Amino acid sequence: MLVRKPQQVEPQPMTMDGAAGVSMRLMVGREHAAPNLAMRLFEVAPGGHTPLHQHNYEHEVLILEGQGHVSGPGSNGSTVNRPVAPGDAVFIAPNELHQFNNTSNQTLKFVCLVPTTHDCPSGSVATPGS
Repeated sequence: MLVRKPQQVEPQPMTMDGAAGVSMRLMVGREHAAPNLAMRLFEVAPGGHTPLHQHNYEHEVLILEGQGHVSGPGSNGSTVNRPVAPGDAVFIAPNELHQFNNTSNQTLKFVCLVPTTHDCPSGSVATPGS
């Protein structure tokens, strides 16, 4: 069993193209023998954002602190911004274009669950950051 606090995990800056002011703490992942899911804690600085991207695996997200919006698909191919605040749960389906933006003056923190592997093509490819 693993029990630890975010302060015990060194934050890693997100270097993916299109990211600004984002760090991630891998709370639980493959290195902890988690066979199915990785738990990541993201911190987005005021005015920062994750990259606008998509991939073939789902996300489950819980907003812990701060406020912002998550961009995603709207009708007729448009992009819509949905506000997020502490306590909000977000589901991002596989291949859904998405981005988290911090619109507040405090750090936006959220927990994100992803599979430890994804189907590309055999299910054995590691999910980045897991």
